[in-house]
Amino acid sequence: MSKTMEPDLESHLSAHGESARKEWKHPSDHWLRGFVLDNRASLGTLAVFVVMMAVFMVANPTVFTTWYLYSSVLTTLPVALFVVVPLVFVVTCGEIDLSFPATMGFASWVFALVVQAGYNPFLGIAAAVLTGILLGFLVGSLVVYGGLSSLIATLGMNFLLRGLIQIINEGKSMALTGLADSSAYKIFSSQVYGIPVQIFWAIAFVVLSAMLYNRHRFGAQVKVVGDNPDSAQQMGIDVKRVRVKVFVFVGIGAAIAGTFSVMINFTWWPTAGDGYLLPVLASVFVGGTPTWGGIGTVAGGAIGAVTVSFIQTGVVAAGLSGFYVQFFNGLIIILSLLGHKWNQARYR
Repeated sequence: MSKTMEPDLESHLSAHGESARKEWKHPSDHWLRGFVLDNRASLGTLAVFVVMMAVFMVANPTVFTTWYLYSSVLTTLPVALFVVVPLVFVVTCGEIDLSFPATMGFASWVFALVVQAGYNPFLGIAAAVLTGILLGFLVGSLVVYGGLSSLIATLGMNFLLRGLIQIINEGKSMALTGLADSSAYKIFSSQVYGIPVQIFWAIAFVVLSAMLYNRHRFGAQVKVVGDNPDSAQQMGIDVKRVRVKVFVFVGIGAAIAGTFSVMINFTWWPTAGDGYLLPVLASVFVGGTPTWGGIGTVAGGAIGAVTVSFIQTGVVAAGLSGFYVQFFNGLIIILSLLGHKWNQARYR
C-alpha cells in the first residue's frame, strides 16, 4: 500500500514546487515597481517640483493660472537645459566643470561676430559650436593629460576666458537686431501658438542625451569610469578619452546655450553666461545626480532645471520681495538633497 502511495506523494510535491516557482516573483519584477526603483531620483525631484508649484499656486492662484508666466519661463529655460544635461555626464564621470559660463560667453561672442559681419546666422551657429568643441577639448586636456584637478582647472579657465572677453571688448555689447528677420531666428527662437520654439529643441536635446546616457555605449562607459576608473581600464575602456569627451560635450552644450541666449535677447553681452553657474550646478544636484560619480540621471537634471527656473518667478509672484529668492534657492536645494539621501542608498 505504501508503494502505491509513493508516486502520488511525489507528484503532489513536484506539482506544489512547480506552482510555487511559477507564483513567486521578485518585488522588482513588476513593471511599475521596477520603473519606480529605476527612476526614484527623477521621481523624487518631480515630487519636490509638484509640491513647490502647489504652494506657489495657493499663494497666488491668479498669476499661476495664466499662460504668460509659463511662457516667460519656457523662453529662458532651454538655455539652462543645454548646460545642465552635459554636466550630468561630467559629474557621473567623477569630475566637475566650472568653466561652462565663460564657454557660453566666448562661443556666443563668436556667433555675434559672425552675424555682425553680415554672414548667415547658421554659419555663426556652426562657428559657435566648433568654438565650444575646441574649448571643451582644451579644458578636458588640462584636466586629463595635464593632471590638474577639474575643480581648480575649470575655475581658472572660467576666469581666464572671461577676462579675455573683457579685455578685447572692453565691456562693450553687440546689438544684433537683424536676427529677427533671419530664418535661423524663426527656426530656433520664434513662437508657435504662443509656445517658444526653443523649448522643443531643448526637449529634443534632453531626450537624445538621455538615450545616449542610458542606451548607448558612451553612457555606460561614463558610468563605469566614474564608478571605478581602474576597473574601467582593465575592461579595455580608454578612460582618458572618455573623460575628455564629457568635457567636449559640455562645451557643445554651452555653445548652443550661448547662441540661444543671444537669439532671445538680440544682444550679446560680455557677461553672457555669468548668471548660470550656481543655478545650473544646483539643477544637477537637485535632480538627483550625486557628487561621488558612477550614477546620475539626465531626466532628473532636466526636472531640477525646471524647478530652479520656477523658484525666482514663484517667489516674486507669491508676493515676496526678491530678497527671498536666494533663501528659497538654498531651501529647495537642501530639502531635495535630503530627500535623495533618504530615497536612495549611497554606494560610496
